[in-house]
Amino acid sequence: MATEIFILSGFLGSGKTSLLTQLLQFEKNQERKVGVIMNELGQVSIDSTAVSKDTPLAELLNGCVCCSLQDQFESQLQQLLFTHSLDVIYVETTGAAHPMEVFDACMSPLFADKIIVKGVISIVDLYQWKHRKNVSPIVQQLMNEQVRHADLLLLNKMDLVSEQDQASTLYEIQSLNSHALCLLTTKAKINLSVIQQLHKKEIDNHTPIEVSSHLHLKSMTYTFSKPIHRNEFEQFLQSLPETIYRIKGFLRFTNSNVLYSFQYSYGVPLFIPDMMNYPLTLVLIGENLNTDKLHEALNQLESDERPNPAGIE
Repeated sequence: MATEIFILSGFLGSGKTSLLTQLLQFEKNQERKVGVIMNELGQVSIDSTAVSKDTPLAELLNGCVCCSLQDQFESQLQQLLFTHSLDVIYVETTGAAHPMEVFDACMSPLFADKIIVKGVISIVDLYQWKHRKNVSPIVQQLMNEQVRHADLLLLNKMDLVSEQDQASTLYEIQSLNSHALCLLTTKAKINLSVIQQLHKKEIDNHTPIEVSSHLHLKSMTYTFSKPIHRNEFEQFLQSLPETIYRIKGFLRFTNSNVLYSFQYSYGVPLFIPDMMNYPLTLVLIGENLNTDKLHEALNQLESDERPNPAGIE
């Protein structure tokens, strides 16, 4: 029996991990054996905390399946297939990944007869899509490609835009991809049985477009040695340029004993209390990061002196 493969696509911060968490619980309820391949641009895995320890997990860090990590991806997928008897594997791509290049990586002759790629699920952040003219043309092209090659499209974060914007975005998305089912969602919540009914469309004369190799996306990892002041951290966030698209990690603040899971997408921060004890590490992703200035500003948050984070470019 072939192992089903689902590719989770979508730009940085769109909601892929939120969907993955629901899918893993759904598969568990169905008593199906599930594995995960998770690709992160950064050197440290943050999103893997959403995967339970009893779920087979392969992590590919500090690069993208589309280019630098393709050989590692094939090796990790082969190991999952031959080490575990799995019904389904979910591949959570980086936000910089072209879904068809990931599809190509799945079709290695080493195991192509042992898998069936059921489909590409692309998540579109409605707020991000509305403001996509603020990002570089190459990022806009990638976002379009992630839409064009999807078999299921989740138009996510509908609570952040008006009904008029929802309707106009739906029209734009369907003009790019008329065959995919489009669903408006909040927190990527859908009837998950829809996903089990997916079938990958036929691909005619497919030549991967190496969008990701031309992106100037960089990642940076920073680990705090102690809790920081929340007000000063929020000032730091307000000082960031628009080219920093995503921050994720774990934080503690001086006025509380709570560990926070931190998510930041396109200027919108989210602090979620977490019961675990993870390292106080942040991963920042964006275009043309000035890592020296960012490191200096973050380091200043730990100092006894009041930071002045203005002017981070």
